[in-house]
Formats: sequence, C-alpha cells, structure tokens
Amino acid sequence: MKRIYLASPFFNAYELSCVQRAEAILQARGFEVFSPRLHEVRDPAVVGMAEWSRETFRSDRDNIDLSDVVVMLYHGAYSDSGTAWEAGYACGTGKPVVAVHVGRGDGGSNLMIHESAVTNISLEELSSYDFDSLPHTAYQGKML
Repeated sequence: MKRIYLASPFFNAYELSCVQRAEAILQARGFEVFSPRLHEVRDPAVVGMAEWSRETFRSDRDNIDLSDVVVMLYHGAYSDSGTAWEAGYACGTGKPVVAVHVGRGDGGSNLMIHESAVTNISLEELSSYDFDSLPHTAYQGKML
C-alpha cells in the first residue's frame, strides 16, 4: 500500500473543501494518507508556542520522509508557503510530487512547482491517476 503525504493549505472554506475531497478520494482508493490537517494541534493554549511550532514541523517533515509520494494541492499563483515548502522538501529528497492544480481561474503556475512535479493533474484526475507508474503530464496553463 502506498503512503501518501497530502500537502495543502486549509485556511478558508474553498481550501478546506479541496483537501477534504482529496482525502476522501485517496482514502477510498486504499492509500494510507497523512494529511497534516487531521493531525494538527488546535488547542489555543499551545498554538503559536515554540514547542507547538517545533513539534508540528517535525511531524510534518517526518511524515514526508515516511511517504512514498507527496500529493500537493496547488492553488496557482497564490500558494501557501508551508505547502510550497513541503513540496520543495519532498522534491529535494527525491520523493515524487504530484501537483494537483485546484486554483480558481488562470492565475497561472509558478514554474518551480509544475517543473518539479512528476505530473500536473486536476482534482478530478486524482481518482484515476496511476500512483504505481507515475505517468508524466506537463502543465498546460499560464506559466509564471
């Protein structure tokens, strides 16, 4: 069974709906999915504290290291810096990154994202993408 790290922002209703949909798709396909959203500490007494920061970072980094593939939900020219870091770290350590383009409109894609990904797909294509052979699909939209 493939272990997938799901990198995604979840700071507004649209981002949350995208990551929940991706979680459901990947889990229904039988993958073991680590989604930071489901593992974060939200206790107001500790959020923002140094130890909370260190532990969150370690957990996310360690789970990227344990994954077979990183799936990144990419919102186009706008991007969450944490999500971009997760994808960059994965790429730098040799993990394949699947960029799932979920941005609204055609704000474009930063070349560092779409060129570092093994493939560029839509959220709809996530339900049938072959995670065993990791076929490449080049990004076709506006490039920044």
